[in-house]
Amino acid sequence: MSSCNNSIPQPLIFVLAGIPGLESSHGWFSVPFFLVFVVAVIGNATILCIIRVEKSLHEPMFLLLAMLSVVDLSLVGVTVPRMLGIFWMNAKEISFNACLTQMFFIPSFYVMESGVLLAMAFDRFVAIWHPLRYTTVLSNNLLVKMALAVLARAVAVLTPAPILVKRLESFQTHVIAYSYCAYMAVVQIACGDISDHIVYGLMVIVASVGFDLFFIILSYGLILHAVFRIPSWEARGKAFSTCGSHLCVIALFYSPVIFSVLAQILGYRMAPHLQIIIDNLYFLVPPMINPLIYGARTKQMREWVLRIFHCQGD
Repeated sequence: MSSCNNSIPQPLIFVLAGIPGLESSHGWFSVPFFLVFVVAVIGNATILCIIRVEKSLHEPMFLLLAMLSVVDLSLVGVTVPRMLGIFWMNAKEISFNACLTQMFFIPSFYVMESGVLLAMAFDRFVAIWHPLRYTTVLSNNLLVKMALAVLARAVAVLTPAPILVKRLESFQTHVIAYSYCAYMAVVQIACGDISDHIVYGLMVIVASVGFDLFFIILSYGLILHAVFRIPSWEARGKAFSTCGSHLCVIALFYSPVIFSVLAQILGYRMAPHLQIIIDNLYFLVPPMINPLIYGARTKQMREWVLRIFHCQGD
């Protein structure tokens, strides 16, 4: 319950604080943020170009990787430029409607990425349990349906967020202590009973990240069961090595969420600026690291990247 003695009506303009308490260091924070943006755009664009040009990569695993790169590009595209505007030009003001738009799209792309990782886990499950039927089961038609399901789930889960915030009539302040319009950050400065908003926020986490992580763990449990039924240790290693890149990406994507949830369960309260920095890592680090992981661990990708550098060297 949040109450206000001197409430203000729904503002036309919000002010994004960036990283509260570290305003003097915003210039320094802009450097890694900008580098992350550049690496993420170049890496994911390279992945998409290679998959588009190389016909042999038009198979389910790489088509799902292309989906992941599209979502990663979208995620950094809607987050980093706005943050750099705050850090470089002190452009902290954001209109109420623009805030609602950001509130919808940023978590939507995050939920989409989680859904694509679940689809990639299913891809690895089929590849190991039904290798002879792999391309038959994961047909282009099924991949399109999976992509539409990922999109539809994100839209359905996140559409209520801006609608609920639009209904808030008064606020304690027009300053959002965040570097972007996060749903809970806006709700927490609202006046009145916000219990329904907290319940909705928890439902979003359970219906997206919680759901996906549960079935990813289930998929890998079945994958391990299948792998350990293979008599040859060499064959086991070869079968499980095909999951290496995906496991690295999963660990990278879900570890900040798990860390935050465990911290709250154990009662550990992080400093506000540290919490905001960790929350930013949700959206910034995976889009940068994902193409590097797949580029380094996937033979076809390595060969294409080396070919590109060789051509530039000549």
